[in-house]
Amino acid sequence: MSIDGVILAAGLSSRMGNYKMTLELRQKTIIENCIEAIYDYCSNIIVVGGYNYNMICEVLKPYRKITTVLNENYKDGMFSSIKTGLKNVRGNRFFITPGDYPLIKKDTCEKMIKCKADIVIPVYDGEKGHPVLINSNLINDVLENDKYESMKDFINSHNFKTVPVKDKGILMDADTPEDYAQIRIECQ
Repeated sequence: MSIDGVILAAGLSSRMGNYKMTLELRQKTIIENCIEAIYDYCSNIIVVGGYNYNMICEVLKPYRKITTVLNENYKDGMFSSIKTGLKNVRGNRFFITPGDYPLIKKDTCEKMIKCKADIVIPVYDGEKGHPVLINSNLINDVLENDKYESMKDFINSHNFKTVPVKDKGILMDADTPEDYAQIRIECQ
């Protein structure tokens, strides 16, 4: 059974004030830290870019499992990037996460993989987080169904299982300078 990854990295980073995907964390970029959590478990990782697409391509050049794809409609929002990424999934299952979650632990992904459900969501301290693991047989439902306005709509209209994890990183994204400062503190 093969697993792919879909990393969403197309946004404008408007709340951050700087392009957040390439901010430094642990001698790498935010997006590289995010990718490392799923890298060992995935055969193929699709990074969906938009804003600063060429910069993302350059940063991710050394990673042999990564394919970057351009969402030309990235200004339409994250769901358009999700659909762009899903069109490139080849595995039986796929992880999906925004690229600004740099503290997800590898053992969280391993625990999720062991859960046999169509949709698996990690939970820390009662809160659902990222990444989400989804069976690829659900891709057409996302791509061909206009009733979903977001991935959250899609997930909530299906049965999913939650997996409790000891990983605060599933909840920590780098949207603002304050978020980034907190993430850097967590790394010390």
